[in-house]
Amino acid sequence: MDATTTPSSSTTATTGGERFFAGPFEGSERAATVIAQVTTFLDGELAELAREHVIDHEHGADRALLQRVWKRSRELGFYGMTLPEKMGGLGLSVLDHVLVKEAIYATGSPFAPHVFGELSGPPRVGALARFATPLQMQRFILPVAQAEKAICFALTEAEAGSDAGNVQTHAVRDGDDYVINGRKRFISGSPFADFAVLVASTAADPAQREVSAFFVDLHAPGVRVESGYKTMAGQSSTGDIVFDNHRVPATQLIGEPGRGLALALGRITVNRLLHCPAMVGLATVALRDARDYAMQRKQFGRAIGQFQAIQHMLAEMSTDLAAARALMLHTARQLDAGIDGRAESSMAKLCCSETAFRVADRAVQIHGGEGIVQGRRVEFLFRMLRMYRVLTGTSEIQKNTIARELLGDTR
Repeated sequence: MDATTTPSSSTTATTGGERFFAGPFEGSERAATVIAQVTTFLDGELAELAREHVIDHEHGADRALLQRVWKRSRELGFYGMTLPEKMGGLGLSVLDHVLVKEAIYATGSPFAPHVFGELSGPPRVGALARFATPLQMQRFILPVAQAEKAICFALTEAEAGSDAGNVQTHAVRDGDDYVINGRKRFISGSPFADFAVLVASTAADPAQREVSAFFVDLHAPGVRVESGYKTMAGQSSTGDIVFDNHRVPATQLIGEPGRGLALALGRITVNRLLHCPAMVGLATVALRDARDYAMQRKQFGRAIGQFQAIQHMLAEMSTDLAAARALMLHTARQLDAGIDGRAESSMAKLCCSETAFRVADRAVQIHGGEGIVQGRRVEFLFRMLRMYRVLTGTSEIQKNTIARELLGDTR
């Protein structure tokens, strides 16, 4: 990784400009160094690349440009930082990982999800390395870790979202192969992925639940990606994967048959928390944009930030966001300390997603008519942060998890 000035762990680390949450940096000196370097990369080289190719939150990069970003990020040491240390990762604590990811999203860069391959790179395969065979490591995991190939995670279906075990995509053993049929829905990163980690039923009896996981080549016969629709976020980074008698060698089964759901959900507590820094980072961008607009926009001869109604909205936004962020960091510390953290992680996801959306909603309100015009960043953030209340487990599912842990019901 290119060396830059190392901020002390007792100084204020930059997160895309000034920090709203001043005070001693909460992470390690290593995390502070990474934040300084990665924000320089995003605000400098990648900002110029976005201007050159007219890339913003509404207009995403094509696969060729994304691969340039992945490879350059890997050269600088960012792309694989979430991998296990034996695979070249940085071995960051959960707290450090959260702080780095928050800083990345707080830059407001349209390339934020791609710096360490969140949608299609190393975070998708790092936890699978301990289950993979040498063949699977060589063909699927290492090419992704080296930014040569992209991968997506294919679990969700029309009838299997919150109820992840109800997958209808079926894999039937036929000699040395499995024959796969079905459709996966809302798969992030699938339009530009080469591979997928597929979760499918391998039960002989449809009434039984036996869920297995496979590595799948999306360019092989019998499989196609359909990505003609857009989500609220506006970009086509999500698609369906359709399997029509697609044959997969049994050597591409990950782990044991029937262990697919355990593999898919094995790191769910940590992964649920790791969605929170994206929400907090994006909400920080919305708060910063609202504050700046309130200082610039004039009505009745003075800046609207001088009106008490606007001041109260900004005060509520910053207070709510600081509280959500504190819960996120507390949960990260708990996980680093070795607690189970299932309820705490769900609390953090619930609080951060609901809070971030309220912050974006008030940011739009402060912008007034400008806030509802497409092309304004706060309008995009409103849509994006609304999605997070559904993505990666709805708020209602988080409440169910919290209640079960509170009541001692672990079914």
